[in-house]
Amino acid sequence: MSSPPSDVRSGLTGGEDAPDTTASPPPAYGGRPLTVAVTGAAGVLGERVAARLVASPGVKKVLAVDDRRGEVPGVQWRILDVRDPAVAERLSGVDVVVHLAMDLGMESDPRARSAYNVRGAQTVLTAAAAAGVHRVVLCTSAMVYGALADNEVPLAEDSELRATEEASLVGDLLEIERLARRAPRAHPGLQVTVLRPAVVVGPGVDTVLTRHFEAPRLLVVAGSRPCWQFCHVDDLAAALEYAALGLVEGEVTVGCDGWLEQEDVERLSGIRRMELPASLALGTAARLHRLGLTPAPAGDLAYTMYPWVVSGSRLHEAGWRPLYSNEQVLAELLAQVSGKHAVAGRRLGGKEAATSLGAAGATVALVGTAALVRRARKRRRF
Repeated sequence: MSSPPSDVRSGLTGGEDAPDTTASPPPAYGGRPLTVAVTGAAGVLGERVAARLVASPGVKKVLAVDDRRGEVPGVQWRILDVRDPAVAERLSGVDVVVHLAMDLGMESDPRARSAYNVRGAQTVLTAAAAAGVHRVVLCTSAMVYGALADNEVPLAEDSELRATEEASLVGDLLEIERLARRAPRAHPGLQVTVLRPAVVVGPGVDTVLTRHFEAPRLLVVAGSRPCWQFCHVDDLAAALEYAALGLVEGEVTVGCDGWLEQEDVERLSGIRRMELPASLALGTAARLHRLGLTPAPAGDLAYTMYPWVVSGSRLHEAGWRPLYSNEQVLAELLAQVSGKHAVAGRRLGGKEAATSLGAAGATVALVGTAALVRRARKRRRF
């Protein structure tokens, strides 16, 4: 395999201050020019992917599908909800669909979010088959592998998916993975490629994992083994171009080369750790989520405890290279979250931040939410 060796910890693509713009050569595609539809083309990732495909020599036309018009020049817009069966009519003549219409909002109602994400993927797969599309590209996350103490570092693409299905975004992604595996059997001739990125970082990206770095201290659960691997949104867009052109197929992982140990993250960020017993950390996280004070269930804390690093073997074999190293992406993330404050994934602002983070700065962000718990209980009494 041409992926980085497993003993490489830190990403080494480029210098410390700027991405190495020579690291990723253009895709070596020699087939006929394709017509590609991008769903969610008005979103953060969708805009980048649509713009790359407009400039790609292997693409002759890009259809941008979304329920609102975006700012990407050179595309033909199709304004509709991807859950509408009429999407099949809009895919006539399309060779490839890159499906990126996902609700990843931290504040979204979990049931409404799941209904949108799963129904959207199901409708797009069915519509693509009906319209004669020969390939659909989906984007989930490397989180579907699960974060477990006995995970290999790095994980191969064909590793078992061992994530749990709590009421979180990971449950949506696992269901989409099942749809992706069933679709070629239900619709012979339809190919499905799934990209599984590491922690995605970039302008406009807001997740429970990026908010981890908005806390005054980095929570470390006693006895855990955190390994941090990032994926810049521009590198993910480049990987999706490779998938759209058919240069990678099946299940594909994507991220910076190597990974950072917890000590590396603390040294590079200058943020000190606060170590807590697992029972206290997980118990507090569970109570906060039950009270509706934090957006992610306690199970998601595992992704800050145990490794889920991926190899990116198939992309490397196809010639893709990340422009950004883990160090560079972490530096960009820290710049983006500067001035923001989050406790256990719940973003605080104004007076709330001032009153809650004083205690958190002296102890740890998770424990600092005790005041929020007390206030919630008082409200329930009245």
